[in-house]
Amino acid sequence: MNGTGVKIALGSDDSTPLTDLVAGELARRGHDVVRAGALVDGGDPRWPAVGKRVGAMVASGECEQGVLFCSTGTGVSMAANKVRGVRAALCRDAETADGARRWNDANVLVMSLQSTSLDEARKILDAWFSAPPGDAEDAEMIRMLDQGTALDPREGRTR
Repeated sequence: MNGTGVKIALGSDDSTPLTDLVAGELARRGHDVVRAGALVDGGDPRWPAVGKRVGAMVASGECEQGVLFCSTGTGVSMAANKVRGVRAALCRDAETADGARRWNDANVLVMSLQSTSLDEARKILDAWFSAPPGDAEDAEMIRMLDQGTALDPREGRTR
């Protein structure tokens, strides 16, 4: 690592040109990449296991952030979000990635192997790593999320 990067858990249920590109981009940007799932020999390539493994690495502090892939991105998002302290965001474009970091303090970026082009993946990474932190109101929303506070849709108030 060159001193500017962070340690990032990178996992997928399949090794593809997209996962290869993202691994290379992360390394080029100075990040230390820790691979999981189908991206490592002997890794469990099933999407629930990959999502849980990357989520656990981020939640434990072993890695500062995570990047996940599966066919649609939905499965690994759900699996990672089961891990307390993980805020995984499925991002289909740069604008979503920017908002996920800026307003939601997402710590795991998720992309679809089916629908993310190589060019779009680069744009998503640019947005993810350049988004500034949110304001105090955003921080309060994250606190509510982390504490499990939710809105009861029947009553319109927190429960």
